[in-house]
Amino acid sequence: MTLAEIWFVAIAILWIGFFVLEGFDFGVGMLFPILGRKEENRRVMINTIGPVWDGNEVWLLTAGGAMFAAFPEWYATVFSGLYIPLFLVLLGLILRGVSFEYRHKHDRDDWRKLFDGFIMFGSYVVPLVLGVGFANFVRGLPIVADPVQRNWVMDGTFSNILGLFNPFALLGGITFLAVFMFHGALFIALKTRGDIREQARNFAAKIGIAAIVLVAAFGIWLSLGWGKGALSLVIAVLAIAGVGIAWFMNSKGREGWAFIGTVVSILTTVAGMFIAMWPNVVPALTAGNDLSIQSAASTSYTLTIMTVATAIFLPVVLGYQAWTFWVFRKRISTKNLPAAAPQQPVH
Repeated sequence: MTLAEIWFVAIAILWIGFFVLEGFDFGVGMLFPILGRKEENRRVMINTIGPVWDGNEVWLLTAGGAMFAAFPEWYATVFSGLYIPLFLVLLGLILRGVSFEYRHKHDRDDWRKLFDGFIMFGSYVVPLVLGVGFANFVRGLPIVADPVQRNWVMDGTFSNILGLFNPFALLGGITFLAVFMFHGALFIALKTRGDIREQARNFAAKIGIAAIVLVAAFGIWLSLGWGKGALSLVIAVLAIAGVGIAWFMNSKGREGWAFIGTVVSILTTVAGMFIAMWPNVVPALTAGNDLSIQSAASTSYTLTIMTVATAIFLPVVLGYQAWTFWVFRKRISTKNLPAAAPQQPVH
């Protein structure tokens, strides 16, 4: 494999890491109105992800940075052509992150409800937009190649932008929502004790059925429409099996194995999308305009420097994140909550 192809695989791994880790963060936020009707339960839910949510988002920053450095043409085409959807992603992540830090600053219901609304907004909007976006990356974008300038631009006419909301893309967005909600419910069940654990397991049993159906529909459509033969079909089967095993293990009270099942499903689903894109970084809707891996890549010298730097620093980052999960591995409940802060005046 060339360095450019190696970095395409590396970026795929970074996106997989983001969706696997941030996926349960999003799921926890989505479940606020379902499992967090009591303030004590909502505080427990936030505490399950409190030590790790910001570290999980680093995978998104790293994936975006790697795209910019390794494939500047890919970055420029996608980020400029899909400005509004990406703005929604950033808005959702910003509001969500700020809310985790500020919701506890005042012991007032209206204050907490405001920031809880921001958390739910970000938790629903970000995976929905990314699901629609990645499905369109597989299906193809309305890009046009300019052989003279050696660049690719998106045809931003209204009909082409409206075409991004096609049935396959919408199915991708809804699938991401259901799987992440299932993923989050299993994480809550894995990390808690008492009533909230049972509530999370009961809800996971319901949303898990929807996740199985949606993963099956999306995976089969992806494989038959844009897949790479038997490999894509095998990956689709693994994704379906992952959510199926997760649902079964949850029914047996084995939250750890159930959580591993959703990890496998998310991993294989995202991997299947990147395999469908190969050997392009942005397939085009019209023949001859595809943006290939080689055309979008930086120079060999740049990729070499990036490879050396990654080999040095990646083990440190992975080690630190693994240590964080290990330190905060124990279950919690409402009994572990500290006393609420006294009400403070608003200036």
